[in-house]
Amino acid sequence: MDFGLALPNFPDGASREGIEAAAEVAERLGWSTVWTTDHVLVPNDARDDYGWIYDAILTLAWVGAKYQRIRLGTSVIVIPMRNAVVVAKQLATLDDLSGGRVVAGIGIGWHEGEFANVGMADRFHVRGAFLEETLHLWRHLWSGTHEPFHGRFHDITDFAFEPLPVQSPLPIVVGGRDARALSRAGRLADGYHSSAVGPEGYAERLKVVQEAAAAAGRPTPWLSARVRVEFAPTTSGYAMRSTPEEIAGEIHKFAALGVTHLALYFGTTDPTELVRLVERFDREVAPLV
Repeated sequence: MDFGLALPNFPDGASREGIEAAAEVAERLGWSTVWTTDHVLVPNDARDDYGWIYDAILTLAWVGAKYQRIRLGTSVIVIPMRNAVVVAKQLATLDDLSGGRVVAGIGIGWHEGEFANVGMADRFHVRGAFLEETLHLWRHLWSGTHEPFHGRFHDITDFAFEPLPVQSPLPIVVGGRDARALSRAGRLADGYHSSAVGPEGYAERLKVVQEAAAAAGRPTPWLSARVRVEFAPTTSGYAMRSTPEEIAGEIHKFAALGVTHLALYFGTTDPTELVRLVERFDREVAPLV
């Protein structure tokens, strides 16, 4: 199993020091990827979770400049409340400047109030269609072609787009739990990236991904999962928790499904505590996998 680390770019308590400590320990231990969480302007009902949050792409740019080996992933960026061409430029630029280390995790979002806050209220109800077109648009722009692109939301006939990403293709992974999102991952994406679900729930989602991929004549995409780790239980939702042996057992269940990457979230923004937990996982859990 390949391990990555969800950076503490949120919530209250998130800091430059915490983000840097997380990136440093991930690279030092040889973990493959760091991931950022995305929100922009949530209403007050989501303030406790996402009121304080560092920008997902800018944070990766800062981390990527300081740490030269770690891959840089978004887990996941909410595409339909943004300008897709601008994000294509940002990701291509980051991939070029980082030497080809970007993983573009994308999703449709869930908070209608946040869409309204950023001036995208009308797009909330067509956000699935917008994300699908974005996948096609990005691959078109990143291919280096100068042929026109005609879509429902974008009509581009005269353009120049450089620099191109170093990676060809730059991997696009789709997150989500709705059947439509799972089908989208299977039909169109390079990978599926879950969150807040254990192996049993993942297995049910995977059926939809696999069926959609097969119907489209494609192999099952790369499988990853974002998972909370708790050595001492502190939350009620799904987490890999308790003893190292029990946590390793959950990892084995994910691996049996074909999941090859886990983005681990340790639920703290404190730099010292986060480093301690990551090092403990690497020392006590990873050898059991």
